[in-house]
Amino acid sequence: MIITKKIFRISMIGLLTGCVQSSALLGPIYTLGTTGNVHQAGLSYGSDKVITTLTGKSSLENIEGLLKAKKQDSDLRKLVKKRIKETRKKLNLIK
Repeated sequence: MIITKKIFRISMIGLLTGCVQSSALLGPIYTLGTTGNVHQAGLSYGSDKVITTLTGKSSLENIEGLLKAKKQDSDLRKLVKKRIKETRKKLNLIK
């Protein structure tokens, strides 16, 4: 019985993963289901609709645009990568 439930859940996740990105109500429904707070779910849905209306992009597309590498960021990226490498070296020496 437990194995069939797991197989069913895994297959449903595989089938429904294509629906997640286009579903604007998924976040508010999840919020409503977990917290039971209608106001928070409504605010989440409303803010997403306002962002989409004002910018023409979804909130996920806006975040991707902010995180996309730009030519101006190249020096900063080089510095950050250098610091990360130095920190990793120091942490490996401690272990």
